[in-house]
Amino acid sequence: MATFKELGVQSGYIKGLNELGIKNPTEIQEKTIPTLLNSKTDFIGLAQTGTGKTAAYGLPMLHQIDVSKPVIQGLILSPTRELVQQIKKQLFRFTKYIDDRIFLEAVYGGEKIDRQVKALERTTHIVVATPGRLIDLIERGSIDLKQIKTIILDEADEMLSMGFKQDLNRILKYTNGTRNTWLFSATMPQEIQRIVKTYMDPSAVNVQVNKDSQVNANITHLFVKTTIKQKNDVIVRLLESRDQERGIIFCRTKAGTQNLTAFLKEEGFSVEALEGDMQQRDREKVMRMFKKESIDVLISTDVSARGIDVYNLGFVIHHQLPEQIEYYTHRSGRTARAGKAGYSIALVIPSENHRIHELQKELGIYFNETKV
Repeated sequence: MATFKELGVQSGYIKGLNELGIKNPTEIQEKTIPTLLNSKTDFIGLAQTGTGKTAAYGLPMLHQIDVSKPVIQGLILSPTRELVQQIKKQLFRFTKYIDDRIFLEAVYGGEKIDRQVKALERTTHIVVATPGRLIDLIERGSIDLKQIKTIILDEADEMLSMGFKQDLNRILKYTNGTRNTWLFSATMPQEIQRIVKTYMDPSAVNVQVNKDSQVNANITHLFVKTTIKQKNDVIVRLLESRDQERGIIFCRTKAGTQNLTAFLKEEGFSVEALEGDMQQRDREKVMRMFKKESIDVLISTDVSARGIDVYNLGFVIHHQLPEQIEYYTHRSGRTARAGKAGYSIALVIPSENHRIHELQKELGIYFNETKV
């Protein structure tokens, strides 16, 4: 097992990592950091969320910054405002004990653009952004990416499934030139392969973690046979049997999310909804409560759950299986993070039995049937 020192990380950063309790590199960090520190290359990293990707790409990017130049040299794109804020916070913490001052700025929708324009007038070395807001700032002339050395696409598959395809294409076209592109993704759908072909060097270094399984090996996959009528009762019994744990219930629609939340609150459970029509303020309030553990269970649609990074979740329940196979990976990946174990439990009505076989075959996982 290599140490961060052996990977080539400077001692100031190692001190910052130690303070955050990050002592030993994860597999993705071990495979990524030396390559990105020592060579100017395009890079593709395939790894689940929760494997330590932010440090894997963040440390090499921080090492690259020339603080004597007050220009933007690094750009990190991520799908949601929560993730953008989190990446900025983490990189900032890494820099606590280094001699040079590296300036980071986060830009995202849902906050007044003028405030972000003003912030960017100060020296900025690294920008962490959601694609839509970045385009707005580029078009206003508030952001100049001409001197950028590296662009990172984090959670690339999530950005595409959230509809950022055109924005990404425009940004990549716009920053084309001598920069390197580092792409990180949990899955490799065709759209991502197209981006790789169009914008990245054919000799890009390719690293995969847990190659054989797209889905975290610490997750136990279960399914419960039920009917539409019985679903609510099944969920009540599941929550009662896991009353010491916290988790997320996924619904396919906003209406489903709202109805289930109202029903479970009536039954006395500590739950809140996250869905697309919520004001950003309300969404952040719910997320804060969930992180502080004043709510036990979050009920969410697929898109609303993007970027939720909460540790110690014991389970994920699928009120209905998702339409796309990738969504199953994203949903179940919210549990069993940072080496812990977790359960992914699907409620299956008779017409969906074949979907279990599909998921097993496609994702190389095995489902056990469970009775509640």
